Amino acid sequence: MINRERRALVSWWMYDWANSAFILTVVAGFFPVFFKTYWSASVDPTVSTARLGLGNAIAGGVVAIISPLLGAVADIGRAKKRLLGSFMLLGAISTVGLFFIPQGGWIGALCFFLVASVGFNSANIFYDSLLVDVASAERMDWVSSVGYATGYLGCGLLFAFNVLMVTAPERFALPGQAEAIRVSFLVAALWWLLFSVPLLLFVHERGEAERGSIVKAIRGSVGSVMATLRVILRNRALSLFLVAYWLYIDGVHTFVLMAVDFGMAIGLESSSLMVALLVVQFVAFPSALLFGIAAKRLSAAVMILAGIMIYICVCVFGVMFLRTSLDYIILAGITGVAQGGIQALSRSWFGRLIPVESSAEYFGFFNIVNRFAVIAGPAVVGSVAFFSKRAGVESVWASRLGMSSVSLLFVCGGIFLFAAEQSRKRQLA
Repeated sequence: MINRERRALVSWWMYDWANSAFILTVVAGFFPVFFKTYWSASVDPTVSTARLGLGNAIAGGVVAIISPLLGAVADIGRAKKRLLGSFMLLGAISTVGLFFIPQGGWIGALCFFLVASVGFNSANIFYDSLLVDVASAERMDWVSSVGYATGYLGCGLLFAFNVLMVTAPERFALPGQAEAIRVSFLVAALWWLLFSVPLLLFVHERGEAERGSIVKAIRGSVGSVMATLRVILRNRALSLFLVAYWLYIDGVHTFVLMAVDFGMAIGLESSSLMVALLVVQFVAFPSALLFGIAAKRLSAAVMILAGIMIYICVCVFGVMFLRTSLDYIILAGITGVAQGGIQALSRSWFGRLIPVESSAEYFGFFNIVNRFAVIAGPAVVGSVAFFSKRAGVESVWASRLGMSSVSLLFVCGGIFLFAAEQSRKRQLA
């Protein structure tokens, strides 16, 4: 029994190892570069930035809208693995499709990317829901944290391999960087598929399968979500925090999605941008642990606010004044410190305010808010860059203005978080 439980646990962790390859290699790494230099090579950089920002916003909106319905389907007993596998296949196959898009085919590339993003995010809903099947309530924090760490390590190692392939394609019998980037999409898809197999084989869902229609499940889920929403709205600290989280985590996601595109827009070499992404991954993992240690003395809210301040400084000063590739890599390391800490402590702050007996339901709502938090930021970046260019601002500075505008999300998120923490203290008093 112990070996079976351990095998299920490791298999669950391996899916984080598997799917993180898509986020780093495709979403944050090579897709923005290739979209700008290969699929949109004949247009102004600000136009390609606007296209990418709009595409990311659409993908985030689709996932946010369908998340409650997918959550309802997940409540049908023993359906989570099958649905996870289906959306995983959708995402991986769409990633393979990027390999076949010819130069200049930005519409096809964006469509495959949107479908792959929807598949990735939808599969994650079911992956997160399987946590209760592999860990007891007492071990969930630890199990979830190790999953995060496994994902950081896995995607970092694969991305390092892909960067080597792109920077030295001749070592891999490839004619050039364009072919190497296309192959990296195939490698990421294969990695995703291969390391998803253990979860599909060895993780077992608890409980009996429920009989009933999907329509019935959706209706029941909608009623449950509305009941939880009413409770949250009556809890001032909780509702303020969710607004804060939506704002500042949207800013974090925007940096992940748009940072490489921004670097290309201001004329930095793509190789240095890839190095910067590696720096973020390997810094974010230990930073989450360090933020957790500091939070024991200073509180989670204080450390989240510290992370928000780091992002604001990067937006206002770093983005506007960085000049060299070394500047960009240093800023990437700084954001990596904040990224790991914000993600880890946001979950624990929220967890302390919700009833233990209803934690799964509340974290389901938390997950929906997180899915909505990939819309505003990319849309703001793309829109500010585009309209700044239309107003006569030079292209490089239009891109800088677009990326620095994300600071508004962090400022507003920080204000709401401060209010949420004060409300929480009054409740405890």
